Order: sequence, then C-alpha cells, then structure tokens
Amino acid sequence: MQVEHTRIKDVVLITPRRFGDARGWFAETWNRRTLQAAGLEWPDFVQDNHSFSAPRHTLRGLHLQHPPHAQDKLVRCSRGAVLDVAVDIRKGSPSYGGHVTATLSAENGAQLYVPKGFLHGFLTLTEDCEVQYKCTDYYAPDCDDVVRWDSVGIDWGTDAPVLSDKDAQARPFAEFDSPFTYQGGA
Repeated sequence: MQVEHTRIKDVVLITPRRFGDARGWFAETWNRRTLQAAGLEWPDFVQDNHSFSAPRHTLRGLHLQHPPHAQDKLVRCSRGAVLDVAVDIRKGSPSYGGHVTATLSAENGAQLYVPKGFLHGFLTLTEDCEVQYKCTDYYAPDCDDVVRWDSVGIDWGTDAPVLSDKDAQARPFAEFDSPFTYQGGA
C-alpha cells in the first residue's frame, strides 16, 4: 500500500497495490499489519456503509457524529469518481477550518482516512457513483450533525450541487460549535 500524509497530517491517503492479469485485478483494501508497518495505528472499524448517488454533482456533507459516538472513516469510491473532503474542526488545531481534498475513483483505488474531529463530505464527479466507507463507531442519530457545504471555503467545482433537504438546511460553519479539541500531532 502506498501511504501519503496530506497537508493535515492526521488525514491520510492510502492507495492499495493492485495485482492484475488478463481477467482484471485484485487489491487488499484493508490490512491492519500493512498499515501498522507503515506507522499507522488506527482504531478498529465496526460498521461498513455503502452509498449510491445517481446524478453527477450529488453532494453529501459536510457530516460528523458528536462524541460519544464520533467516527473515524476510511472512504473509497468503488464506482465512478468523487471529490472527497475532510475539514479540521478540532478547536486549537493549527489547521482549524482547513480542509484536505482528494479525488477517489474506482479507477485509482485511493482511499481517504478521515479521523474524528473532521467534517466529511463528497461530491460525485460522474453519474452513478458508489462510495463505501468503514467507521469506528455505529451510527447514532442523536449524535448526527451537519455543516453547510459552501461555508468553509471549499472549491467544489460547482455552485449548484444536488443536496438532500438535511444538507441544504444545514447551518454555516461560522455558527458551528465544535465538540472536538486538538490533542497535538497534526
């Protein structure tokens, strides 16, 4: 696996190695030992999610779960391509309000690790996208939250994404009071 630390160190881009032949290819998308050998000690994942978005420019986010059910996520696109985004919301962080973007696609196989203390969202760059992600805690509706997609200074590449009612009605980042505190390391 290729491991790349982004400009916000705790957000990591990993690209599994693909082994191909005339039939296609095979890749390990998750291997604890391989990641530990690369110096990554991530928590256990307990839930896998899979979403499908039909129209191009569907935007899902910016989402988070508050403690005690905050989630680390390992996100990949298994069909199509997405612009995946992680926004630092750890109070006191030198990169507070900053974000990392990565293009994840079925073709490149890249995955983005989004730790607790970050908003997460993605924009579909093609029609018929499927996104799969592992989570370190279970979905808890009472801890679910959302911040408005266009209030953090992200260049999404569109001004008119397809949004859910929940995402369209989200409050802006300036009105968001983060429950996360920076612990060092980024």
